[in-house]
Amino acid sequence: MIEHKIVVAGCGGMSNTWLDYAESRKNAEIVGLVDVNIDAARGMAERRSLDVPAFSDLSQAIKETNANLVFDVTIPAAHKHIVTTAFEAGCNVFGEKPMAESLEDAKAVLHMSQKTGKKYSVMQNRRYLKQIRAFQHLLSSEVIGKVGSIHADFFLGPHFGGFRDVMDNPLIVDMAIHTFDQARFITGADAISVYCHEYNPPGSWYNGNASAICIFEMNDGSVFTYRGSWCAIGMQTSWEADWRVTGSKGSARWDGNRLPVYEVIDHSQPTDFIDPIKTEEVQSNWEGQEGHWGCLDEMFASLEENRLAETDCSDNIKSMEMVFGAVESAKTGKKILL
Repeated sequence: MIEHKIVVAGCGGMSNTWLDYAESRKNAEIVGLVDVNIDAARGMAERRSLDVPAFSDLSQAIKETNANLVFDVTIPAAHKHIVTTAFEAGCNVFGEKPMAESLEDAKAVLHMSQKTGKKYSVMQNRRYLKQIRAFQHLLSSEVIGKVGSIHADFFLGPHFGGFRDVMDNPLIVDMAIHTFDQARFITGADAISVYCHEYNPPGSWYNGNASAICIFEMNDGSVFTYRGSWCAIGMQTSWEADWRVTGSKGSARWDGNRLPVYEVIDHSQPTDFIDPIKTEEVQSNWEGQEGHWGCLDEMFASLEENRLAETDCSDNIKSMEMVFGAVESAKTGKKILL
């Protein structure tokens, strides 16, 4: 029996990943494609041999196909319209990050979700990697004790071209949402304030500020710092960032590629001026799918189990607050309370 009748809104390159996933599920069916350029929707249907109608209007698509779920893979500026339209038509929504283009729009979308009772889950695919799951388990088990500070370095130099090159805050608004959300995920803590300094270093090919340093105070008393650049040439980190976490009993590192490692006091050795330590590698017990497919597994499970997804908009709004709080701090030069 088909439980999920899906209309896909947006027919850019990212939609292929979502379509691949939907076609792999026995209880889901693509019933329509929507794009402001209807020829793009028709072209997607033809390329993928999908015998489904194409539309330029989401409301019409939902009505004519009797859809109950919308995949929103449109550009960020369209998310508020797509999601609220879907809610009003009685559909749940799974969407690409960010949940909206501004914090004001994100809050409006959250309000609509609460008002209509419909769910909106946001793609935070970087939570669904075996390494970060192992990292999160390590910290929650308190092997290194109570977490005092979390530090993430993100240094890459991608040449995207297009809209990112002319954004005011390309790093913070377009990319840092992932790292900020990862910090919340691995610690289980939420930010309560932020101080951010943004700048555009020599050699940058972006019009806006492509580098930033942020200091977040978290609600468990810890501090999260972020240092990042999207115009770093050489010595680059992974896309998952390079992490160091200090706790009351030891420290942990994750380079974003390999499994995390941690160091704690080696009590089998005599105490010295610097405590003797032992190093251990964290093992991964994660058996789920990774990346987009892992996140989509969770989204569908949340509907079928009648619960909120890990990345439901009611949770993701807290990562959005970190992003736009950082932007506001950079503009004003002041610490912003979240």
